[in-house]
Amino acid sequence: TYLDYIGSWGPMILGHRHPRVVAAIEAALARGTSYGAPTEAESRLAELIIAAVPSVEKVRMVSSGTEAAMSAVRLARGFTHREKIVKFSGCYHGHADMLLVQAGSGVATLGLPDSPGVTPGTVASTLTAPFNDFEAISTLFESQGDQIAGVIVEPVVGNAGTLLPRPGYLEHLRDLTTRHGALLIFDEVMTGFRVARGGAQERFGVRPDLTCLGKIVGGGVPVGAYGGRADLMNHVAPAGTMYQAGTLSGNPMATAAGSATLELLGEEGVYERLEAWTEATCEGIEAIALEAGIPVTVNRCGAMFTIFFHAGPVTSWEEARLSDTKRFARFFHGMLDRGIYWPPSQYEAAFPSLAHGDHERQILLEACRAVFALLD
Repeated sequence: TYLDYIGSWGPMILGHRHPRVVAAIEAALARGTSYGAPTEAESRLAELIIAAVPSVEKVRMVSSGTEAAMSAVRLARGFTHREKIVKFSGCYHGHADMLLVQAGSGVATLGLPDSPGVTPGTVASTLTAPFNDFEAISTLFESQGDQIAGVIVEPVVGNAGTLLPRPGYLEHLRDLTTRHGALLIFDEVMTGFRVARGGAQERFGVRPDLTCLGKIVGGGVPVGAYGGRADLMNHVAPAGTMYQAGTLSGNPMATAAGSATLELLGEEGVYERLEAWTEATCEGIEAIALEAGIPVTVNRCGAMFTIFFHAGPVTSWEEARLSDTKRFARFFHGMLDRGIYWPPSQYEAAFPSLAHGDHERQILLEACRAVFALLD
């Protein structure tokens, strides 16, 4: 038996098998598993997303976060008639070839370069920049701004561990892309409905042109979505000429689970509870590490956080890589031995849920105290 702080890498924000989500899936299953056509349930989920996410006026359902990011990039290129896309070191946007460059957690943890099978030609139009570096992204736009179709970014990075944007950095990206006629794409697959109901764009007050969603939006069933301004989304077929389709997109079980989840997250006080739990937990971990003499930096945003085994600060992929991964590995196995299911990579975030309460926090902190005492 384990206490789960991975939560399927983010989707299980209500905990596992929430009765309203299970009931919604069962009701959808009784009617059918797939129709290959739009449904009322799909429209209902779209309405919930549009009502919550500030920048989204129209939304298209897909089946994964990878599909959402891939489609948003294609739309940016089709809309601007430009080829180049900018991504950031340590940010992961799914496993589409063109975005699997300096991609953070999975490839970094396993020691892979980017990935065999990704050809140089596929990534020739993908530019990279260090996250949170104002000068680097400005220089990139000064030299190639008229060729850049869009910038895709995790507004709060979760695939290099939790990295928060420096004050003004997201605003800087918004200004640069606007001035150079490029699109700003927020990959909120991880942060959407987690760091705030309206995602990081609500929390930080910066509106992108396009937003990628997944994880929580499907309530634990495979789903993704991308959306944005109506004039952009009208370029997607059949209204426009940018083609994208999927037989299982908007799957009735996924839309049922997603709608039930988003409705529950719309109830009063939900995000205040998640924020308070995460803040108290992170403060407890920091105090225990200090007492044990173990240098750590605990980064958090909303209901996601990372314990970096590095004195910090940690604001970039380059700084995250200074962490003591051997000590982290000992920490992970020590926690697992004590019944705590923790992300098995230094470069991932922990994801608490509404099912975690004071009792679960106490068990977590007691395990941390025992394990930190064994680390030298």
